[in-house]
Amino acid sequence: MTRHDGSAGRRAFLVGSAALGTAGLAGCLGLIGSEDDDGENVFGQIGSGREGRPEPGGTPVEELPDLEGELTVYSGRSEFLVGSLVNDLEEYYDDFSIDPRYGDSADLVNQISQEGSGTPADVFYTVDAAALGQLADNGQARSLSDDLLEMVRSEFRTDQWIGTSGRARTIPYNTDALSESDMLDSIDAYATDFDGDLGWAPSYGSCQSFVTAMRLLEGEDATREWLQGVVDAGITEYGGEYEVCDAVNNGEIDAGLTNHYYIQRVRDGSDDASIAAAFTEGDAGSVFDVAGAAVTDAADDPDLAENFVRHLLSSQAQEYFATSTFEYPLISGVEPVGDLPTIDELDVPDLDLAQLSDRQPAIDLMREVGINT
Repeated sequence: MTRHDGSAGRRAFLVGSAALGTAGLAGCLGLIGSEDDDGENVFGQIGSGREGRPEPGGTPVEELPDLEGELTVYSGRSEFLVGSLVNDLEEYYDDFSIDPRYGDSADLVNQISQEGSGTPADVFYTVDAAALGQLADNGQARSLSDDLLEMVRSEFRTDQWIGTSGRARTIPYNTDALSESDMLDSIDAYATDFDGDLGWAPSYGSCQSFVTAMRLLEGEDATREWLQGVVDAGITEYGGEYEVCDAVNNGEIDAGLTNHYYIQRVRDGSDDASIAAAFTEGDAGSVFDVAGAAVTDAADDPDLAENFVRHLLSSQAQEYFATSTFEYPLISGVEPVGDLPTIDELDVPDLDLAQLSDRQPAIDLMREVGINT
Protein backbone atom coordinates (compact mmCIF):
# COMPACT_ATOMS: atom_id res chain seq x y z
CA MET A 1 0.00 0.00 0.00
CA THR A 2 1.37 3.38 -0.99
CA ARG A 3 1.29 5.83 1.89
CA HIS A 4 1.06 9.33 0.46
CA ASP A 5 3.87 11.59 1.67
CA GLY A 6 3.04 14.80 -0.18
CA SER A 7 5.03 14.00 -3.33
CA ALA A 8 3.32 13.87 -6.70
CA GLY A 9 1.11 10.79 -6.68
CA ARG A 10 0.60 8.39 -9.52
CA ARG A 11 -2.47 8.55 -11.70
CA ALA A 12 -5.64 7.28 -10.02
CA PHE A 13 -6.73 3.76 -10.87
CA LEU A 14 -10.01 3.39 -12.73
CA VAL A 15 -12.24 0.36 -12.69
CA GLY A 16 -13.66 0.00 -16.19
CA SER A 17 -16.49 -1.82 -17.83
CA ALA A 18 -14.83 -5.23 -17.47
CA ALA A 19 -14.60 -4.93 -13.70
CA LEU A 20 -15.79 -8.42 -12.91
CA GLY A 21 -13.60 -10.13 -15.50
CA THR A 22 -13.85 -13.90 -15.44
CA ALA A 23 -15.16 -14.23 -11.91
CA GLY A 24 -18.34 -15.81 -13.26
CA LEU A 25 -20.51 -14.33 -10.55
CA ALA A 26 -24.27 -14.67 -10.63
CA GLY A 27 -26.46 -11.92 -9.13
CA CYS A 28 -25.86 -9.87 -6.03
CA LEU A 29 -28.60 -11.55 -4.06
CA GLY A 30 -27.55 -14.98 -5.26
CA LEU A 31 -23.97 -14.43 -4.21
CA ILE A 32 -24.50 -13.41 -0.64
CA GLY A 33 -25.37 -16.78 0.77
CA SER A 34 -23.84 -19.63 2.71
CA GLU A 35 -23.39 -22.09 -0.12
CA ASP A 36 -21.36 -22.26 -3.29
CA ASP A 37 -22.71 -23.52 -6.62
CA ASP A 38 -22.48 -27.14 -5.43
CA GLY A 39 -24.44 -26.51 -2.23
CA GLU A 40 -21.42 -26.92 0.08
CA ASN A 41 -20.84 -25.24 3.40
CA VAL A 42 -18.33 -22.40 2.98
CA PHE A 43 -16.07 -23.93 5.61
CA GLY A 44 -16.44 -27.43 4.22
CA GLN A 45 -14.45 -26.78 1.05
CA ILE A 46 -11.32 -24.86 0.15
CA GLY A 47 -12.00 -23.84 -3.44
CA SER A 48 -14.24 -20.91 -4.26
CA GLY A 49 -16.46 -23.00 -6.51
CA ARG A 50 -16.60 -20.12 -9.00
CA GLU A 51 -15.23 -20.13 -12.49
CA GLY A 52 -12.00 -18.20 -12.87
CA ARG A 53 -11.13 -18.07 -9.17
CA PRO A 54 -7.91 -19.79 -8.08
CA GLU A 55 -7.74 -21.79 -4.88
CA PRO A 56 -7.32 -19.26 -2.07
CA GLY A 57 -4.09 -19.02 -0.13
CA GLY A 58 -3.64 -18.33 3.54
CA THR A 59 -4.59 -20.64 6.40
CA PRO A 60 -7.49 -23.05 5.73
CA VAL A 61 -9.96 -23.67 8.52
CA GLU A 62 -8.68 -27.24 8.81
CA GLU A 63 -5.43 -25.89 10.24
CA LEU A 64 -7.10 -23.70 12.86
CA PRO A 65 -8.09 -24.75 16.40
CA ASP A 66 -11.53 -26.34 16.61
CA LEU A 67 -14.30 -24.19 18.01
CA GLU A 68 -15.99 -25.69 21.06
CA GLY A 69 -18.40 -23.95 23.39
CA GLU A 70 -20.86 -21.06 23.27
CA LEU A 71 -20.12 -17.60 21.94
CA THR A 72 -22.14 -14.37 21.81
CA VAL A 73 -21.18 -12.00 19.00
CA TYR A 74 -22.47 -8.44 18.81
CA SER A 75 -22.36 -7.73 15.09
CA GLY A 76 -22.47 -4.30 13.50
CA ARG A 77 -22.19 -6.12 10.19
CA SER A 78 -25.63 -6.87 8.81
CA GLU A 79 -27.12 -10.34 8.86
CA PHE A 80 -27.73 -10.01 5.12
CA LEU A 81 -23.98 -9.80 4.48
CA VAL A 82 -22.44 -12.10 7.06
CA GLY A 83 -25.29 -14.13 8.56
CA SER A 84 -24.75 -17.08 6.25
CA LEU A 85 -21.01 -17.11 7.00
CA VAL A 86 -21.71 -17.15 10.74
CA ASN A 87 -24.30 -19.90 10.34
CA ASP A 88 -21.94 -22.02 8.24
CA LEU A 89 -19.26 -21.75 10.90
CA GLU A 90 -21.67 -22.93 13.58
CA GLU A 91 -22.78 -25.84 11.41
CA TYR A 92 -19.19 -26.83 10.66
CA TYR A 93 -18.41 -27.60 14.31
CA ASP A 94 -20.64 -30.05 16.19
CA ASP A 95 -19.79 -28.69 19.64
CA PHE A 96 -19.95 -24.98 18.84
CA SER A 97 -22.92 -22.64 19.11
CA ILE A 98 -23.03 -18.94 18.36
CA ASP A 99 -25.56 -16.29 19.31
CA PRO A 100 -25.20 -13.40 16.84
CA ARG A 101 -26.93 -10.17 17.81
CA TYR A 102 -27.11 -7.77 14.88
CA GLY A 103 -27.48 -4.03 15.17
CA ASP A 104 -26.07 -0.60 14.46
CA SER A 105 -22.37 -0.46 15.31
CA ALA A 106 -22.57 2.71 17.41
CA ASP A 107 -25.61 1.40 19.28
CA LEU A 108 -23.82 -1.86 20.04
CA VAL A 109 -20.76 -0.05 21.39
CA ASN A 110 -23.05 1.99 23.63
CA GLN A 111 -24.86 -1.16 24.71
CA ILE A 112 -21.61 -2.89 25.67
CA SER A 113 -20.60 0.23 27.59
CA GLN A 114 -23.90 0.31 29.48
CA GLU A 115 -23.79 -3.42 30.21
CA GLY A 116 -20.25 -3.12 31.54
CA SER A 117 -18.73 -6.26 33.04
CA GLY A 118 -22.12 -7.96 32.72
CA THR A 119 -22.28 -7.73 28.94
CA PRO A 120 -23.00 -11.07 27.27
CA ALA A 121 -20.89 -9.99 24.29
CA ASP A 122 -17.75 -12.08 23.82
CA VAL A 123 -16.82 -10.62 20.44
CA PHE A 124 -17.63 -7.29 18.82
CA TYR A 125 -17.61 -7.66 15.01
CA THR A 126 -18.25 -4.51 13.05
CA VAL A 127 -18.03 -2.53 9.85
CA ASP A 128 -15.20 -0.06 10.42
CA ALA A 129 -12.20 0.91 12.50
CA ALA A 130 -14.08 3.81 14.09
CA ALA A 131 -16.44 1.54 16.04
CA LEU A 132 -13.60 -0.81 16.97
CA GLY A 133 -11.55 2.13 18.16
CA GLN A 134 -14.43 3.42 20.25
CA LEU A 135 -14.75 0.08 22.05
CA ALA A 136 -11.00 0.10 22.71
CA ASP A 137 -11.13 3.74 23.86
CA ASN A 138 -13.81 2.71 26.34
CA GLY A 139 -11.40 0.18 27.81
CA GLN A 140 -13.67 -2.75 26.95
CA ALA A 141 -11.49 -4.63 24.44
CA ARG A 142 -8.89 -7.21 25.48
CA SER A 143 -5.37 -7.21 24.08
CA LEU A 144 -5.12 -9.83 21.34
CA SER A 145 -2.51 -12.56 21.10
CA ASP A 146 0.54 -11.84 18.97
CA ASP A 147 -0.01 -14.86 16.70
CA LEU A 148 -3.52 -13.61 15.89
CA LEU A 149 -2.34 -10.06 15.24
CA GLU A 150 0.37 -11.33 12.90
CA MET A 151 -2.27 -12.70 10.51
CA VAL A 152 -2.72 -9.22 8.99
CA ARG A 153 -0.48 -6.26 8.27
CA SER A 154 0.29 -3.80 11.05
CA GLU A 155 -1.71 -0.93 9.54
CA PHE A 156 -4.88 -3.01 9.78
CA ARG A 157 -4.77 -3.73 13.51
CA THR A 158 -4.02 -2.45 16.98
CA ASP A 159 -3.34 -4.43 20.14
CA GLN A 160 -7.10 -4.47 20.88
CA TRP A 161 -8.69 -5.11 17.47
CA ILE A 162 -7.91 -6.63 14.10
CA GLY A 163 -9.23 -6.03 10.60
CA THR A 164 -10.90 -8.92 8.80
CA SER A 165 -11.71 -7.34 5.41
CA GLY A 166 -11.15 -3.98 3.77
CA ARG A 167 -12.82 -1.31 1.70
CA ALA A 168 -11.43 1.58 -0.29
CA ARG A 169 -13.12 4.96 -0.70
CA THR A 170 -13.90 5.60 -4.34
CA ILE A 171 -15.62 7.96 -6.76
CA PRO A 172 -18.21 5.91 -8.69
CA TYR A 173 -19.16 7.60 -11.96
CA ASN A 174 -21.61 7.07 -14.79
CA THR A 175 -19.75 5.91 -17.89
CA ASP A 176 -22.45 7.23 -20.24
CA ALA A 177 -22.06 10.75 -18.86
CA LEU A 178 -18.35 10.88 -18.01
CA SER A 179 -15.06 9.47 -19.22
CA GLU A 180 -11.85 8.64 -17.35
CA SER A 181 -10.40 12.01 -18.25
CA ASP A 182 -13.28 13.79 -16.49
CA MET A 183 -12.38 12.25 -13.13
CA LEU A 184 -10.24 14.27 -10.75
CA ASP A 185 -7.18 13.12 -8.79
CA SER A 186 -7.95 15.19 -5.68
CA ILE A 187 -10.98 14.96 -3.42
CA ASP A 188 -10.67 18.71 -2.78
CA ALA A 189 -11.32 19.41 -6.46
CA TYR A 190 -14.72 17.68 -6.36
CA ALA A 191 -16.08 20.59 -4.29
CA THR A 192 -15.07 23.26 -6.81
CA ASP A 193 -13.98 21.86 -10.17
CA PHE A 194 -16.21 18.88 -10.89
CA ASP A 195 -18.48 19.32 -13.88
CA GLY A 196 -21.37 17.08 -12.89
CA ASP A 197 -23.92 16.16 -10.22
CA LEU A 198 -22.59 14.45 -7.09
CA GLY A 199 -24.33 12.22 -4.54
CA TRP A 200 -23.42 10.77 -1.15
CA ALA A 201 -24.87 9.22 2.03
CA PRO A 202 -23.84 11.58 4.86
CA SER A 203 -25.68 9.64 7.58
CA TYR A 204 -23.72 6.48 6.73
CA GLY A 205 -20.83 5.67 9.08
CA SER A 206 -18.22 5.19 6.38
CA CYS A 207 -19.06 8.58 4.90
CA GLN A 208 -18.69 10.18 8.31
CA SER A 209 -15.35 8.41 8.73
CA PHE A 210 -14.30 9.87 5.38
CA VAL A 211 -15.11 13.38 6.64
CA THR A 212 -13.28 12.53 9.87
CA ALA A 213 -10.24 11.58 7.82
CA MET A 214 -10.41 14.90 5.98
CA ARG A 215 -10.62 16.78 9.28
CA LEU A 216 -7.57 14.93 10.61
CA LEU A 217 -5.57 15.38 7.42
CA GLU A 218 -6.52 18.93 6.42
CA GLY A 219 -7.94 20.56 9.54
CA GLU A 220 -11.38 21.82 10.49
CA ASP A 221 -11.36 25.00 8.45
CA ALA A 222 -10.46 23.26 5.20
CA THR A 223 -12.99 20.50 5.88
CA ARG A 224 -15.75 23.01 6.61
CA GLU A 225 -14.91 24.83 3.38
CA TRP A 226 -15.04 21.56 1.42
CA LEU A 227 -18.37 20.60 2.98
CA GLN A 228 -19.82 24.03 2.19
CA GLY A 229 -18.53 23.65 -1.36
CA VAL A 230 -20.33 20.37 -2.05
CA VAL A 231 -23.51 21.70 -0.43
CA ASP A 232 -23.38 24.83 -2.57
CA ALA A 233 -22.81 22.65 -5.64
CA GLY A 234 -26.05 20.80 -4.88
CA ILE A 235 -24.80 17.38 -3.78
CA THR A 236 -27.71 14.92 -3.46
CA GLU A 237 -28.21 13.01 -0.20
CA TYR A 238 -29.11 9.30 -0.11
CA GLY A 239 -29.80 6.93 2.75
CA GLY A 240 -27.02 4.50 1.91
CA GLU A 241 -24.06 4.07 -0.38
CA TYR A 242 -25.60 1.29 -2.44
CA GLU A 243 -28.36 3.78 -3.26
CA VAL A 244 -25.71 6.27 -4.35
CA CYS A 245 -24.15 3.75 -6.71
CA ASP A 246 -27.53 2.69 -8.03
CA ALA A 247 -28.33 6.35 -8.75
CA VAL A 248 -25.01 6.72 -10.56
CA ASN A 249 -25.67 3.62 -12.64
CA ASN A 250 -29.17 4.83 -13.54
CA GLY A 251 -27.94 8.26 -14.58
CA GLU A 252 -29.78 10.05 -11.78
CA ILE A 253 -26.44 11.61 -10.75
CA ASP A 254 -23.09 11.66 -12.52
CA ALA A 255 -20.80 10.53 -9.68
CA GLY A 256 -20.75 9.84 -5.97
CA LEU A 257 -18.68 9.21 -2.87
CA THR A 258 -18.81 5.60 -1.64
CA ASN A 259 -16.91 2.50 -0.64
CA HIS A 260 -15.67 0.44 -3.58
CA TYR A 261 -17.72 -2.71 -3.03
CA TYR A 262 -21.07 -1.06 -3.67
CA ILE A 263 -19.93 -0.47 -7.24
CA GLN A 264 -19.16 -4.16 -7.63
CA ARG A 265 -22.58 -5.10 -6.24
CA VAL A 266 -24.36 -2.83 -8.72
CA ARG A 267 -22.27 -4.20 -11.57
CA ASP A 268 -22.91 -7.78 -10.57
CA GLY A 269 -26.66 -7.19 -10.47
CA SER A 270 -26.81 -5.66 -13.96
CA ASP A 271 -26.18 -7.07 -17.41
CA ASP A 272 -25.43 -3.63 -18.80
CA ALA A 273 -24.00 -1.53 -15.98
CA SER A 274 -22.96 2.06 -16.65
CA ILE A 275 -20.76 2.55 -13.62
CA ALA A 276 -17.03 2.58 -13.00
CA ALA A 277 -14.80 3.75 -10.16
CA ALA A 278 -12.07 6.34 -9.86
CA PHE A 279 -9.59 6.56 -7.00
CA THR A 280 -8.15 9.85 -5.78
CA GLU A 281 -4.55 10.15 -4.69
CA GLY A 282 -3.26 10.20 -1.14
CA ASP A 283 -6.13 12.11 0.46
CA ALA A 284 -9.30 11.50 2.46
CA GLY A 285 -11.04 10.38 -0.74
CA SER A 286 -8.78 7.33 -0.90
CA VAL A 287 -8.89 6.13 2.71
CA PHE A 288 -8.71 2.36 3.09
CA ASP A 289 -10.78 1.27 6.11
CA VAL A 290 -11.43 -2.16 7.58
CA ALA A 291 -14.21 -4.20 9.04
CA GLY A 292 -12.90 -6.13 11.99
CA ALA A 293 -13.33 -7.71 15.38
CA ALA A 294 -12.38 -7.28 19.00
CA VAL A 295 -12.64 -9.58 22.02
CA THR A 296 -14.48 -7.87 24.85
CA ASP A 297 -12.94 -7.60 28.30
CA ALA A 298 -15.95 -9.50 29.66
CA ALA A 299 -15.57 -12.53 27.36
CA ASP A 300 -16.34 -15.77 29.23
CA ASP A 301 -13.81 -17.73 27.17
CA PRO A 302 -11.24 -15.39 25.59
CA ASP A 303 -9.46 -18.25 23.83
CA LEU A 304 -12.67 -19.33 22.08
CA ALA A 305 -13.39 -15.71 21.16
CA GLU A 306 -9.92 -15.28 19.65
CA ASN A 307 -10.24 -18.54 17.72
CA PHE A 308 -13.54 -17.32 16.27
CA VAL A 309 -11.74 -14.21 15.01
CA ARG A 310 -9.02 -16.43 13.53
CA HIS A 311 -11.72 -18.19 11.53
CA LEU A 312 -12.73 -14.85 10.01
CA LEU A 313 -9.18 -14.72 8.64
CA SER A 314 -9.19 -18.28 7.31
CA SER A 315 -8.79 -18.97 3.59
CA GLN A 316 -12.45 -19.84 3.28
CA ALA A 317 -13.76 -16.75 5.07
CA GLN A 318 -11.45 -14.43 3.16
CA GLU A 319 -12.59 -15.98 -0.12
CA TYR A 320 -16.18 -15.40 1.01
CA PHE A 321 -15.47 -11.72 1.64
CA ALA A 322 -13.88 -11.39 -1.79
CA THR A 323 -16.61 -13.15 -3.78
CA SER A 324 -19.74 -12.49 -1.72
CA THR A 325 -19.36 -9.06 -0.13
CA PHE A 326 -16.82 -7.79 -2.74
CA GLU A 327 -14.45 -6.51 -0.05
CA TYR A 328 -10.67 -6.64 -0.05
CA PRO A 329 -9.33 -9.76 1.69
CA LEU A 330 -6.66 -8.88 4.23
CA ILE A 331 -4.55 -12.03 4.08
CA SER A 332 -1.95 -12.84 1.48
CA GLY A 333 -3.06 -15.26 -1.22
CA VAL A 334 -6.68 -14.18 -1.68
CA GLU A 335 -7.36 -11.56 -4.34
CA PRO A 336 -10.31 -9.14 -4.55
CA VAL A 337 -12.96 -9.57 -7.22
CA GLY A 338 -12.87 -7.20 -10.16
CA ASP A 339 -10.27 -5.16 -12.00
CA LEU A 340 -9.16 -3.44 -8.80
CA PRO A 341 -5.78 -2.09 -7.76
CA THR A 342 -4.13 -4.26 -5.15
CA ILE A 343 -3.82 -2.98 -1.61
CA ASP A 344 -0.18 -2.16 -2.33
CA GLU A 345 -1.14 -0.15 -5.42
CA LEU A 346 -3.70 2.02 -3.64
CA ASP A 347 -2.40 5.52 -2.91
CA VAL A 348 -3.78 6.05 0.59
CA PRO A 349 -3.13 8.89 3.03
CA ASP A 350 -0.79 8.45 5.98
CA LEU A 351 -3.47 8.02 8.62
CA ASP A 352 -3.82 5.81 11.67
CA LEU A 353 -7.20 4.10 11.30
CA ALA A 354 -7.62 4.08 15.08
CA GLN A 355 -7.96 7.87 14.91
CA LEU A 356 -11.25 7.51 13.03
CA SER A 357 -13.03 6.45 16.22
CA ASP A 358 -13.99 10.04 17.13
CA ARG A 359 -16.51 11.00 14.44
CA GLN A 360 -18.42 13.58 16.45
CA PRO A 361 -16.31 16.62 15.45
CA ALA A 362 -16.84 15.73 11.78
CA ILE A 363 -20.57 15.26 12.34
CA ASP A 364 -20.68 18.66 14.02
CA LEU A 365 -18.98 20.24 11.01
CA MET A 366 -21.46 18.58 8.67
CA ARG A 367 -24.39 19.88 10.68
CA GLU A 368 -22.90 23.40 10.74
CA VAL A 369 -23.32 23.63 6.97
CA GLY A 370 -26.79 22.09 6.96
CA ILE A 371 -26.02 18.45 6.11
CA ASN A 372 -28.43 15.85 7.47
CA THR A 373 -26.58 13.26 9.54
